[in-house]
Amino acid sequence: MVSYVQQRMTAIAEPNRFRIVELLKGGPRSVGEIVGALELGQPQVSRHLRLLAEAGVVEATKKAQQRIYRLHPEAMRELSDWAAGFAELWSARMDRLDAFLDDDTNQQGV
Repeated sequence: MVSYVQQRMTAIAEPNRFRIVELLKGGPRSVGEIVGALELGQPQVSRHLRLLAEAGVVEATKKAQQRIYRLHPEAMRELSDWAAGFAELWSARMDRLDAFLDDDTNQQGV
């Protein structure tokens, strides 16, 4: 079974979808604004937005004839929490490496 985090990471991993996510960090945008900002074709942008929506990364609201997309806050929070777990892991490992190197340096200096 694929986890939500894995599904979202897979969706964001594609470079154009990553660019869309980066663009939406600044706030909601219409499909037309995304097309203009990324200089991609409208069908291509719509396909990427559909895949991001299916993964739960973005959500759309309809405003007249436009669809306005924004990042789904809960999905982004889940990705942030997942990445933070790795940051804690590497921080602890770097602390242990630092202590080891300090200990090794102190022993050689004696």
